[in-house]
Amino acid sequence: MPLRRALAQITLLLAGLLTLVTLACGPRYTRLTTPAKLKHSSPATCRARFQTTQGTFVIAVHRDGAPLGAARFYNLVRGGFYDRQRFFRTLPAFVVQCGISPNPTVTKVWDASTRLQDDPVTRTNTRGFVSFATSGPNTRTAAAFVNMADNSRLDKTGFAPFGEVVEGMEVFPRLYSGYGEGTPRGKGPEQKKLREQGEACLAKEFPLLDQIVQARIVPHHWRLR
Repeated sequence: MPLRRALAQITLLLAGLLTLVTLACGPRYTRLTTPAKLKHSSPATCRARFQTTQGTFVIAVHRDGAPLGAARFYNLVRGGFYDRQRFFRTLPAFVVQCGISPNPTVTKVWDASTRLQDDPVTRTNTRGFVSFATSGPNTRTAAAFVNMADNSRLDKTGFAPFGEVVEGMEVFPRLYSGYGEGTPRGKGPEQKKLREQGEACLAKEFPLLDQIVQARIVPHHWRLR
C-alpha cells in the first residue's frame, strides 16, 4: 500500500475513534438527537464549505430551488451533522453520497422522525448539483448526493436539487472509490448495516473511505481563492 494512503488510513482510524467519543456527549450531540432544535429559518442563499480528507469544496444553496430541502441542508450543516462523516458511496460516473451519521443513535432519530415532504423539481440533476436521497415519495431525511454526471433521468422520480457545487469539483475524483456500489450490487457498505453500526462498521470494514472533516455555513460572498 502506498505510504500516503497508509498514512491516510491511520489518520481516518484515529479520527473514527475520536468521532465515537465526541459524538457521544456534549451539546452538539444533544442538538443532533433533538431535530426540533435544528429548524432555523434558512436564508434565501447561503454557502456551505466542506473540508475533506482530499480537499475543500463549496456548495451554493438556493432556497427558491427546493425550499424544504434547502432549509434542511442549511440546518444540518449549521448543526454540525456532516462533521466526521464518510463518503460511503462514491461512484465517479454517477454520484458521491454522504449523510449517514457516524453515531447510530443520531441516525435512528433522524430516520424515525424527520421525513420531509417532497419539493417540486425545478432544477435538474446534472453534474455538480446536489439533492437529498429518497426511498420513495416524501422520504427525504439527511443523506445527500452530488451528481457526478448528467443524471437528469432522476428528475422525474422526485429528486429535487437544492444546491450546486460552485468550487472544488476537482476534489471528488480524488475520493476513494475502490469499494464501488454498496452490497449486494457491489463491495461497498450496506446502508442498512451502516445505519445500525455507524463509524464502527466503516472503520473496521471500509477504512479507506474518505471523510468530511468539517462542514460549515460561510458568508455568501466567501470563496476558496
